Amino acid sequence: MQDEIIITAALTGAADTPGKSEHVPVTPEQIASSAVEAANAGAAVVHIHVRDPETGAPSRDTKLYSEVVRRIRETGTDVVINLTAGMGGDLFIDQEDPLKPVDGTDLVNGLDRLPHVETLLPDICTMDCGSLNFGDGSQLYISTPDMLRAGARRIQELGVKPELEVFDTGQLWLASKLISEGVIDEPALFQFCMGIPYGAPADPGVLQAMINMLPRGSNWASFAIGRDQLPWVAQSAVLDGHVRVGLEDNLYLRKGVKATNAQLVERAVTILESMGGTVASPAQARKKLGLRN
Repeated sequence: MQDEIIITAALTGAADTPGKSEHVPVTPEQIASSAVEAANAGAAVVHIHVRDPETGAPSRDTKLYSEVVRRIRETGTDVVINLTAGMGGDLFIDQEDPLKPVDGTDLVNGLDRLPHVETLLPDICTMDCGSLNFGDGSQLYISTPDMLRAGARRIQELGVKPELEVFDTGQLWLASKLISEGVIDEPALFQFCMGIPYGAPADPGVLQAMINMLPRGSNWASFAIGRDQLPWVAQSAVLDGHVRVGLEDNLYLRKGVKATNAQLVERAVTILESMGGTVASPAQARKKLGLRN
């Protein structure tokens, strides 16, 4: 287990969760407040999506991202800002007519997923490293090699660190190829996303296999969804990785008890310290990941 383990708090995500828990932040004020609470609880990094304040639906509105980041920074809270750049990849298929537009589809090219990153220049932004059958039904997440190359080049030009979100081994293969091509700078930062149907299962053997495939010198973290989230904190740490918790991936502190983001971070801190680990500060995280000061 490495020293100075980085905790990322994934605050709200894009799933239809606000109706399932009153703790899921929706408005920019709520998301920023939750970010500050998570940072105070021990998160070095906050991973941010935004939502339509009226409906709770996921959004790509740069103004909403700007308000969240402004509110966090106005508090003086020292935390690494990680903005999603994965929105704009959702494709819903009509089984009878696959080319017919279906409600819920939000599919744009790789560059059109980045306006908020270009405007705000966060410390980190995510890159979802491939396409995926996203759960049961007819939803796909689309991120083609050409989309990824275009997005990676632009992120590199901006000087933002990409967090390479990997949902399966083929995506890790593709991300590694982009690193070898020079469109992603080394050392790279990977996030292994485990247990999302139908990507890599939350299985320790699968995680170890993915670790074995990493380019030399890479930084990595992993998380698992639902009830596997908190046990996976220990699983990731014991294999020398960093960790992620938060309401994007899990709504519960324990069975029947809904969590806040801060409570999930606090529990992660307890797990790591009980194992003899130390939790990284934002300054330590920036140094480990090679971020701008």
